Amino acid sequence: VAIARGGATPPLVNLVASGTNSAKEPAAAALRNLAANNDDIKVAIAKAGGIPPLVDLVASGTNGAKEKATAALRNLAVNNYNQVAIAKAGAIPPLIDLVASGTDAA
Repeated sequence: VAIARGGATPPLVNLVASGTNSAKEPAAAALRNLAANNDDIKVAIAKAGGIPPLVDLVASGTNGAKEKATAALRNLAVNNYNQVAIAKAGAIPPLIDLVASGTDAA
């Protein structure tokens, strides 16, 4: 929580959006962890533009990145407004594809 309050959310969102493939997975994992138990951080991640790049990662990331991004979206979806934003960002088709095909690890 202190990390998010210290301003880490926008840089993490930026890494998920435009970082290297090796940076995207840990950044998505960090967002997942930050969003796990804090409603304010769930809102902050969405306001920082975190939902669309997480959806993009679910659609086209590495297997590990897909898993971390899916978990981050799950944590964000506890918030009703984020549920709408996740759907509007186009998350449903890539999530269905992921459920249907899985990853090498799952």
